[in-house]
Amino acid sequence: MKRRYLIVALIVLSFTSLFIGVKNINILDIIRLEDDKIQILLISRIPRLVSIIVAGVSMSMAGLIMQQLTRNKFVSPTTAATVDSARLGILVSLLLFSSFSSFTKMVVSFMFALAGTFLFIKIIKSVRFKDKIFIPLVGIMLGNIIDSITTFFAYRYELVQNISSWLLGDFSMVIRGRYELLYLSVPLVFITYLYANQFTVAGMGEDFSSNLGLNYNKVVNIGLIIVALSASLVVITVGRMPFLGLIIPNIVTIYQGDNLKKNLLPTAMFGAVFLLFCDILGRVIIYPYEISIGLTVGVIGSALFLYLLFWRDQ
Repeated sequence: MKRRYLIVALIVLSFTSLFIGVKNINILDIIRLEDDKIQILLISRIPRLVSIIVAGVSMSMAGLIMQQLTRNKFVSPTTAATVDSARLGILVSLLLFSSFSSFTKMVVSFMFALAGTFLFIKIIKSVRFKDKIFIPLVGIMLGNIIDSITTFFAYRYELVQNISSWLLGDFSMVIRGRYELLYLSVPLVFITYLYANQFTVAGMGEDFSSNLGLNYNKVVNIGLIIVALSASLVVITVGRMPFLGLIIPNIVTIYQGDNLKKNLLPTAMFGAVFLLFCDILGRVIIYPYEISIGLTVGVIGSALFLYLLFWRDQ
């Protein structure tokens, strides 16, 4: 994929995102330094743009890591029970730590996401038939079981409305002071880059990796920690992003192969571009109202997923 096209698309969409909203803002308003419109940019539009880019980068890279480690192109945080486990962690934090900070809730969500991801990896290691479609189906089934547990306790303690807010992603409530947790994803990008070659080798299998002197279990654990932390940060801040970590790495690897280090930057940029496009689309379809980005990503992502499904079967 041509990086310069992704860079141009990211710049154009970012600039467009800043000037779409109920309150009309144009470049002349900024040049004139109109206070109310500058405040809207600083408090709402720029935080929203930053959160979209960071969320797109985080979830796309998390999907790339999972697909590399599991050697399955249909595995992602949404098909491996990672996101569902993170939602269960959010419910537990609402029940036990309701008066605590968002950081505490993120830690609890991360612990559950990590536990759910490790459980998924353990299950797929024990199954006999490692078909490329069967493995993500196992993850979806596990995720549905965890989601059922979450729904049961949400009904039991009258928290259905609270927990439903994390069912679909939504950037409309992102303002200054409510998205900064996403900045914790930035160090994860650098850690992923440092371990990129080791993730690539680990994706060739445990026996092959061990013969090359790689500590396979350590590398896999680091990768899963990155995935779980990225997923929990995005879910606790803006909600669930279906298909994002699934389709973006697949599209990139179709054109560039399976070298994770080579694919890292295009995957991150393409994820941000795709999420920005879906966000802008959701804001203009029924303007001045807004469609949840979880819905737009789900509709477009499902169509792309079906295409990838038939592409991979050819």
